[in-house]
Parts: sequence; structure tokens; C-alpha cells
Amino acid sequence: MFRFSRGGGHRRHHAGHHHGGPELDAERFLHWVERLNDGEHRRRGGGGGRSRRMFDGGELRLILLKLIADEPRHGYDLIREIEAMTGGAYAPSPGVIYPTITLLDELGFIDEQRSEGAKKRFAATDTGRSHLAENAEQVDALIARLQALGEHRQRVDAAPLRRAMGGLKMALGERFGGGDASPEMIHDVAAMIDELAQKVERLK
Repeated sequence: MFRFSRGGGHRRHHAGHHHGGPELDAERFLHWVERLNDGEHRRRGGGGGRSRRMFDGGELRLILLKLIADEPRHGYDLIREIEAMTGGAYAPSPGVIYPTITLLDELGFIDEQRSEGAKKRFAATDTGRSHLAENAEQVDALIARLQALGEHRQRVDAAPLRRAMGGLKMALGERFGGGDASPEMIHDVAAMIDELAQKVERLK
């Protein structure tokens, strides 16, 4: 794991960290993480040129710290939670999440907890909670942005309808593609589809 210089020659170490590993300035490391986040957003968003990042500056740090403060989590918990909050519109990759967790740990904002299995769970420290309190307005705005993205996705995403229509098409093809269906069955299924269409038309 990287070790970060913290100014004045003081460094914070945890049991299990490799003291002989490479040292990296925390601010430079954060800049690198932000570049990763920017690259991921452009890969997911597509399009030419430079698109706006999902998170700017220290926003990703605050989001992860807030989620960890809500309850102890490991990396994939954070990915799943952000994906759920945005309705699947955004899910940061492990390559973005884990370096940021490492930075939060080195800054003393989170600490590893004892947990079963290989996954490391982290909880917010008093220092981390104080940092959240100092940035409460920004944290609230970030959470609201994620939730708004999820609400928008739910309003405009027709994926469940496409899935259902694809399933119906497949079922019809499998059942009637062989040409062995009776006229009565064909009329019955057609009546079922007509009835469903009428119900959809009456929806408000």
C-alpha cells in the first residue's frame, strides 16, 4: 500500500502497511484519483471532447466518507450503494474507489474494522465525522445530486418495458414459430395482447 507524506515529516502508519513501499504526496495522489474518475466518467458517458466529471475536487472523498459514516462498508458496498442511489446511471469502478479509500484511511478519516472474510470494512473516525460536519452543506448537496440523478433515471428509463417487450416477442416466437398452434390458441393470445393494450391506453 502507498505511504503518503503529510508534511513536517510526520507519517501515519497502520498495522500491515508496508513501510518500505513507495511514498506519494497526498495531494498529488488525490489529483491522480480525480483524473481516474474523470476518465471513467468520459468512458461511461461517451461522446467526443472533455465531458464534465461526475465528481469534482474532493467530492468523491466526501461521498464515500458520508456513506462509510452512515454504516461501516467495504469497497464493493460503496460501488453498489452509489449505483443504487443513481438508479444505475453511475457506478464508480474499483480503480477509482479503492485509491480514494486508501487516501481516506491515510488522512485518518476512516479506519479498518475487524471483519470476517477477505473484504476490508471501514468505519468513520471522529476526525472523519468532524470533517463531514465542517462540510455538511456540500455533503447534503452531493447526496441530493445523486438522488436527483436516480429519480431522473427512473422517470426516463424504459429498460423494464424493453425487457418485457423482448420477453413477449421471444415467447410468441417460441410458441408460434413452428406453425403448429391452433387457430383457437392464436385468437386467445391475440385477445390477451389486445386487452393489455387497452389497459395501457387507459393508464393515466
